[in-house]
Amino acid sequence: MTSTAQASQSGATTAPPDHLGHVIFIAAAAAMGGFLFGYDSSVINGAVEAIRDRYDIGSAALAQVIAIALIGCAIGAATAGRIADRIGRIRCMQIAAVLFTISAVGSALPFALWDLAFWRVVGGFAIGMASVIGPAYIAEVAPPAYRGRLGSFQQAAIVVGIAISQLVNWGLLNAAGGDQRGTLMGLEAWQVMLGVMVVPAVLYGLLSFAIPESPRFLISVGRRDRAREILAEVEGGDADLDGRVAEIENAMRREEKSSFKDLLGGSFFFKPIVWVGIGLSVFQQFVGINVAFYYSSTLWQSVGVDPTDSFFYSFTTSIINIVGTVIAMIFVDRVGRRPLAIIGSVGMVVGLALEAWAFSFDLVGGKLPATQGWVALVAAHVFVLFFALSWGVVVWVMLGEMFPNRIRAAALGVAAAAQWIANWAITASFPSLADWNLSATYVIYTVFAALSIPFVLKFVKETKGKRLEEMG
Repeated sequence: MTSTAQASQSGATTAPPDHLGHVIFIAAAAAMGGFLFGYDSSVINGAVEAIRDRYDIGSAALAQVIAIALIGCAIGAATAGRIADRIGRIRCMQIAAVLFTISAVGSALPFALWDLAFWRVVGGFAIGMASVIGPAYIAEVAPPAYRGRLGSFQQAAIVVGIAISQLVNWGLLNAAGGDQRGTLMGLEAWQVMLGVMVVPAVLYGLLSFAIPESPRFLISVGRRDRAREILAEVEGGDADLDGRVAEIENAMRREEKSSFKDLLGGSFFFKPIVWVGIGLSVFQQFVGINVAFYYSSTLWQSVGVDPTDSFFYSFTTSIINIVGTVIAMIFVDRVGRRPLAIIGSVGMVVGLALEAWAFSFDLVGGKLPATQGWVALVAAHVFVLFFALSWGVVVWVMLGEMFPNRIRAAALGVAAAAQWIANWAITASFPSLADWNLSATYVIYTVFAALSIPFVLKFVKETKGKRLEEMG
């Protein structure tokens, strides 16, 4: 999918005030896929121990069930662009919403462990599609002056989804008497937690009918008049609409349909810019951020925290995640992408190193010593805060901006797929690594956070304020 090519070629640099609210609604509706992404990513946190107990499985098998959704994510991310170029961005969103809904129902009513794993793959495919389509669509309809902030809606929706899922899980756990396998509505509590995702999935589908198709896609299939109407909606009737349509058409004629082979070149298989995108995706995951959302309640319980309290701490972490994301949304177009990334990396190193230190102490009476326990709790929140105000938003924004037009579709798909594979590697390995040495596991994450600093300084170029056509 030529995902973000023309959003920044607008003749006007700002949307008129009377149209900005409509553009915000469009971006927020598209970012609902990000909400589902966050909700699905975190909701499993409330079911981990129940799944382990119900199916009597060890850490390695449990990790595969939790992480297998990420394989579906990688496939969905890698194929979403091509699907969207054929049938449109909106139809892609609708397909993802249907798959989300089916996955939620199936996950809530599994017959066996393999059945649960299958439905998680289905949901993962939908998440992968949404992870590519949302940012791409937003970039295509966003006025240039607001592109960074509107693009960050995707990450904002993700963190809100994470927080809401943690809050819902906490409420359901309390309703079930603090037992993940307690009975609620004729099901075990963890099944209800997974099934509740039907609500936002249906809402996502309904919202997709309320927003317009991307002007770029419409022009690509010859619907110039409809594209003009939508450009008037998002850029204002005072914009040179015929000029904008001609501009997009000319740029599209200059472009070739990107394919995997277009990414090849250089000394190491891919073109250097593609490796930078892959690197951003991998570093974003290798700092261990999703451990905080897939396994946080299990982690706190492993160091002696009461189950209900562990869910509450997971929720407070999600609130910090939202605060950090809001900070990033405020500053991403003011400070720039690279400075935020570097600041975030430094903060993550501090938080992760303190967690590694705290977890290096032996448990006393099944709990960490008081000082180390508080340090671990505060450090976890520090880590999430600095991730959210930097890499959580910056990577999504930059992946939508940094690639040249000619290879943007294929490169974005490869980078997104790399992100999901890295996410899978961290998610699948954490239970076994934690059983081996929890402190050493956090040392590994600290090292990756530290390595991300020279990576950004040497290889990542600033994209703030640049037209998409200037990239590469």
